[in-house]
Amino acid sequence: MRLLFLTTKSPWPPADGGRLLAWNTLEGLAREGVELVVIAPAPADPEAHREAVAQLGRLGEARLVAARPRPWPVALLAATCRGEPATVARHRHPALRRTVHAALAVARCDWLWVQPLQALANLPSGAGPLVYRPENVESELWAALAGQHRGRTRGFLLRREARRLARREGRAVTRAALTLALSPEDASGLAALAPPNTGRIEILPPPFPAQLPPGSAPLPGSPALVAFGSPAWGPNRDALRWLREEIWPAIRLRLPGARLHLFTGSASGGEGIELHPRPDDSAVPFAPGSILLLPLRAASGVRIRLLEAWARGVPVVATPAAARGLGCADGGELLLGDDPEAIAAAVARLAAEPALAARLVAAGRARLAHAHDPAVLSARLHALLATGVPRAST
Repeated sequence: MRLLFLTTKSPWPPADGGRLLAWNTLEGLAREGVELVVIAPAPADPEAHREAVAQLGRLGEARLVAARPRPWPVALLAATCRGEPATVARHRHPALRRTVHAALAVARCDWLWVQPLQALANLPSGAGPLVYRPENVESELWAALAGQHRGRTRGFLLRREARRLARREGRAVTRAALTLALSPEDASGLAALAPPNTGRIEILPPPFPAQLPPGSAPLPGSPALVAFGSPAWGPNRDALRWLREEIWPAIRLRLPGARLHLFTGSASGGEGIELHPRPDDSAVPFAPGSILLLPLRAASGVRIRLLEAWARGVPVVATPAAARGLGCADGGELLLGDDPEAIAAAVARLAAEPALAARLVAAGRARLAHAHDPAVLSARLHALLATGVPRAST
């Protein structure tokens, strides 16, 4: 079986949630004997480019293209002209489309895999059969963000983006021979966007190992708190602002010795906050004794960083939105808080009860082994692809 995997950023290094999802999926497909052609934008740094080609080359053929996301003002103008979502216009690259054309001219592919939605803009019309792997239901994210902004212009732009994304997601589900949703919630949301009785959707959770080594060096702080998220992405930008302005002051009142470590690449700091570049080694932030904060107010899909925290032995405090798609209960595999005071109380509780932190991690690892086992999910995915399009499970 030959599969062309088209995405919007290089799966290597697997240093964020989207890249981890892509990399773990590719590793599983390669183990199942699938012949892979990976097409993606190349890392900007030449050394990182060479490393990505080498690592992806272990799994199959890698065609990494010099293509950077368009600046937001350019993307907004292009989106207005084309009547498409700005996030799609931002990742539309003629060079990627030409590379896909060239790859398909050399050898036929049994499947074309597109992840996430934005990558579909670089797929030639009519090419297929198509596997659509959305990382979330993006129209839901933008609609949630619109509800949080009272500014007339910004709210209008966010609502317009949500509507355009909803139409584009519905067409993607209709066009795809198979749509692979990360969670039951995503499957229902995607099904609602497509016309009745069109599109076939299967629920395939993200693969993730139950245990990985933690970071080697402890982080300063009593306790050390860790947060991720690129400020370039709307939901992350909102979460980071809420964290710095409201959640972090509430935590500092309870735990003056705590330190917040932001692995965001760029963000404003503050008292007790340490800024870190996004690490090439994803283990670095998950230091022994640290706590992961996931303060998202708009979320869809599954937070891969949450799965990684469990695997690396780090307890998690999250909002209900951030835990969406996992079926977790407060006090089961993590602690939940829906406002700054509740989140601060959860952090203080973990800091005071090491046994609780250990119990949450153990429960999280058990969930990983039960629902996210890479070998089980890769075998199921291979069976779905080998037997053609299955009957929808939604």
